[in-house]
Amino acid sequence: MKRVLAALAAASLLLLSACGSADDNSSAGGAVKVNFGYIADYNGSSLLAVADDQKLWAKHDVEVSIKVFTNGPLQITALNAGDLDFGYIGPGAIWLPASGKAKIVAANSLGNADRVIAQPGITDLAQLKGKKVGVPEGTSGDMILTLALKKAGLTNDDIQRVPMDAATIVSAFAAGQIDAAGIWYPLLNNIKQKKPGLVELAKDSDFEGEFSFPTAFVASNDVAEKKKDTVTRVVQVLREAMDYRAANPDKTIELTAALLKQPVDAVRADAANSKMLDSKTLDGYTADGTIDKWLTALGDYFVDAKKLPSNPDPKTYYLGDVFTG
Repeated sequence: MKRVLAALAAASLLLLSACGSADDNSSAGGAVKVNFGYIADYNGSSLLAVADDQKLWAKHDVEVSIKVFTNGPLQITALNAGDLDFGYIGPGAIWLPASGKAKIVAANSLGNADRVIAQPGITDLAQLKGKKVGVPEGTSGDMILTLALKKAGLTNDDIQRVPMDAATIVSAFAAGQIDAAGIWYPLLNNIKQKKPGLVELAKDSDFEGEFSFPTAFVASNDVAEKKKDTVTRVVQVLREAMDYRAANPDKTIELTAALLKQPVDAVRADAANSKMLDSKTLDGYTADGTIDKWLTALGDYFVDAKKLPSNPDPKTYYLGDVFTG
């Protein structure tokens, strides 16, 4: 009897140990629960729309709750507060994972949605000197503005820089409270409806010889370190959604429009501002170092813009082996 009891006790310890090693956000049925942030544009939400329609979350035993944000830095803050497990960021927020505040688990697209815009009558970047310019700090709007000013021989000290949320820029520009702004589509469409005569002074493609502008999905450091099974499942969902999006662009636009409750034509115009990437392409870009080159170039910019003290090795924050694995 003593031997039987000892064997039962050992078996119980093994069972408890196995339970303790599993992801602590697993439900009784084996599914993992994740909170996922996104931005309400095609880049930031199209894969979530596909994953829901194609039942990819259920396929990989993931119970997902999604929450909309206006920019990437706010999602990084939510990740570090434990309110999100995963999120989406544009190129202007990549300095945050590069500074150790998150891990990139997948690239998504190459963007060309960012613009520097000005009120009618301002026709040249040099004319921004002394002007009041709205900018969402730490975003791609911030990035395109800084790059454009440098191209014109100016710095942020040469303008009246007004930090504000992206949504506030829409109303402030329309009301004439600011002279210019760093902003992106589709928000720019909202501004154009109110100020059809606005001027676009700079765009991402003006700098394509120096930079690529990747968008990405990120995980919190805690999730990346302690919940590797969860990360694997979520990445697989994203990969399959990417491939569906590549094979079914029109249907993906319809699904995204339904998720965002926006007109299909507006979402189609937004999608045209970026180059979508599929899993095979990203596997190749990971293997041949292309993504590392993108991130290194952006890192140099962030150091110059004083967002980073030094440029880290992309392998410290892009989990390429997880994505390709």
